[in-house]
Amino acid sequence: MGISSHELQKEFPQYSDLIRELKDSNPKFGEALQRYSELDQEIEGLERRDSPIGDDKLHRLKQKRVELKDELYQTLVQNGGAV
Repeated sequence: MGISSHELQKEFPQYSDLIRELKDSNPKFGEALQRYSELDQEIEGLERRDSPIGDDKLHRLKQKRVELKDELYQTLVQNGGAV
């Protein structure tokens, strides 16, 4: 399985400008984006280093990343309309 970054701007390139705008103007969005980015980096680092971590824990981390991505996406849609 390949290792890839799930950076929000890469996941939703159509919202790149809005992501930057909300990061600065919406504290809740900015905090969620920070948590998402940190979690994504943690998961990517664990996968790259092939760190000893149980499949259950890795699955929970990835599930949390999906939940945060969904929360961020909903905010993008509400603030920028569907693309």
